[in-house]
Amino acid sequence: MTDTRRVLDLIAEMTLREKLAQLVGVWVDAGSGAAVAPLQDAMAGEVAPFEQFAEHGLGQITRFYGTAPVDPVAASQVLRERQRWLRQHTRLGIPAVVHEECLTGLVAWQATTFPVPLSWGAAFDPELVEEMAAGIGSTMRSLGVHQGLAPLFDVVRDARWGRVEECISEDPYLVGVIGSSYVRGLQSAGVIATLKHFVGYSASRAGRNLAPVGIGRRELADVLLPPFEMAVRDAGAQSVMNSYSEIDGLPAAASRELLTDILRDQWGFDGVVVADYFAIAFLASLHQVAGDLGDAAGQALAAGIDVELPTGNAYLAPLEQAVLAGDVDEALVDRAVLRVLRQKEQLGLLDQTFDDDPTPPGPLDPAGHRKIAARLAEESLVLLSNDGTLPVNGVGRIAVLGPNADRATALFGCYSFANHVLDSYPGTALGIAAPTVLESLRAEYPDAEVSFAAGCGVDDDDRSQIAAAVQLAAQADVAIVVVGDQAGLFGRGTSGEGCDTDTLELPGVQRELVEAVVATGTPVVLVLLTGRPYAVGWALDSCAAAVQAFFPGEEGGRAIAAVLSGRVNPSGRLPVSLPESAAAQPYSYLHPVLGGRSNVSNLDPAPVRPFGFGLSYTSFEYRELTVDEPAVATDAAIGVSVLVTNTGPRGGADVVQLYGHDVVASITRPVAQLLGFHRIWLEPGESARIRFSVPTTRLAFSDRNYQRVVEPGRVELWVGTSCTDRAVESAVELTGPIHAVTSTDSRWVSVSASPSEPVATGSIH
Repeated sequence: MTDTRRVLDLIAEMTLREKLAQLVGVWVDAGSGAAVAPLQDAMAGEVAPFEQFAEHGLGQITRFYGTAPVDPVAASQVLRERQRWLRQHTRLGIPAVVHEECLTGLVAWQATTFPVPLSWGAAFDPELVEEMAAGIGSTMRSLGVHQGLAPLFDVVRDARWGRVEECISEDPYLVGVIGSSYVRGLQSAGVIATLKHFVGYSASRAGRNLAPVGIGRRELADVLLPPFEMAVRDAGAQSVMNSYSEIDGLPAAASRELLTDILRDQWGFDGVVVADYFAIAFLASLHQVAGDLGDAAGQALAAGIDVELPTGNAYLAPLEQAVLAGDVDEALVDRAVLRVLRQKEQLGLLDQTFDDDPTPPGPLDPAGHRKIAARLAEESLVLLSNDGTLPVNGVGRIAVLGPNADRATALFGCYSFANHVLDSYPGTALGIAAPTVLESLRAEYPDAEVSFAAGCGVDDDDRSQIAAAVQLAAQADVAIVVVGDQAGLFGRGTSGEGCDTDTLELPGVQRELVEAVVATGTPVVLVLLTGRPYAVGWALDSCAAAVQAFFPGEEGGRAIAAVLSGRVNPSGRLPVSLPESAAAQPYSYLHPVLGGRSNVSNLDPAPVRPFGFGLSYTSFEYRELTVDEPAVATDAAIGVSVLVTNTGPRGGADVVQLYGHDVVASITRPVAQLLGFHRIWLEPGESARIRFSVPTTRLAFSDRNYQRVVEPGRVELWVGTSCTDRAVESAVELTGPIHAVTSTDSRWVSVSASPSEPVATGSIH
């Protein structure tokens, strides 16, 4: 990104206070127009007039739509007035960047709520995720929003962590591919995507939110950083948000190595780094590596954080005092202001007057968005087990049971408007149509007698309703039991930010409910409506069938009903391993030999369902796994093809998964590693040859000197229904010298299919 003369001239005429004003956000109440004051006052609920806070200008406006259930059309007018005031009543007349959360859709009342990222991973469909993100971005732009605080590129390391629902997968390549698709989609609509949380947040000890991270340099480089690198280098992400975590004692918010040396100098990132909310103040209050807010501000600014969010606790008066005292070089302030103003110029904000009458925003939950939400929900549902009970057809009496069967909020994640905001406004309408699983099943089975009993709550010990549920189940032909989570914030739910767990058993007494219903002898279809994978091996053994749904959004109830009836053929695959117990955590399928079952320990960490697993109502066969060349140079690409055939009775989508294993290396390597994947629809009897071109950098790792390399040697290859299923196998020999990975090396796998078979043109994943 080049520095324009206009921006440089602006900086030259700015006072210090005007510069600092560009480096902070402010939380503006969409109704009153008031601005939340710095941290100590904000937490006490005090506010200051917007005009007072922004008298010298303003960098960003925080969560204008995502703080309260405001009418979006009216709020957009108030926002425009705020921007017009900045234009007309500050000396330099620079408007603010407006940011919002948008992980499962724009966090605004009446806006579409899509499935959570764990569902994106389960769908293995980057093109659909890109389409979803483009729709989200178009809604945001229509409301005057410029930046979205999404998506998460955190790789799942421990299922106990509350924010697993916000992550895409435990596989860094899948995270990078799906997350980059979201970035491209959002930014195609003119909205800046913000990569979160850079870096290490998901590797906190024992899965506790904000707990210290104790990983080594190699795990950081080979597992946690690659998805971010893909999004920066290949998807062109324009913003990055720091992680709250400390790695080996150094908080990310104060790490020059992460925020400058790696992000900017190595990867070439030239956008804006924004602080996670209150992260700079936390350097003093929580991490205690800074003596006061001025010290915290100086450390964060030097490390590379350009903008403090959500307000100006540290980057206003404390930073000003530190600069005037000579403790912080004003050149660091100028560097951050330059980045901010360049971005505002790119967004067109330096030329926008806000004087004209804007076009009113259209509906925030249009039919097109609901259609995308429905497709993604359907593709993300994972069939975990089935003895033939599914699909359910021709039955007269269906008992629908469980605490998540008739609650719309059970369909949504923590960063949905419903669970993030509306729980503070009891009595307020949801604002969108979101049929529950019960309502959807009644619509799906109009001729059946569908009865309902909750049986128990999500997270309490009240067993008084179990008997009623058991009675209904005993009288039914089939019992559909819908259990799982309620997303929330900081302990107000069983999944979500600050909602960690020390056990992976179903919350409350839900297991007792399921076991009591199973004991009736009626076939039980278990529906897991959760934000994380739970230890439910006991249920897979006892229930007739089980379906995993990761908070599938406003169309999730209908999607579940459609899969249970067979109208939709399930095609989701597990983006995370389904654990046997919490004792195996932290766990990843990307473990070396001694990370799995061995004769040196009596404990077996193997999951009950592996990464990539998912059943269908049809069957697929893999044949003829062919490697183009038996030997490939360490700096080249591996050509692999496989023939996949739908051998079952109906059409369905398969996710063809190519795995590899570096047999001998200078550093221990995973027993299985996803090298590439492709989702394809095949009719009964139809075949397609899927061709992968895998750059050898997919097998790169940090060697004993911490240099990322590709080493020569034998690599086993296989395609199967999961990481553990070697349906067809082959191998390739990497030859030549050790290849040191450079910035020009490709990290993307190209995928194609036989010309006569359906495949998205130019699809790259």
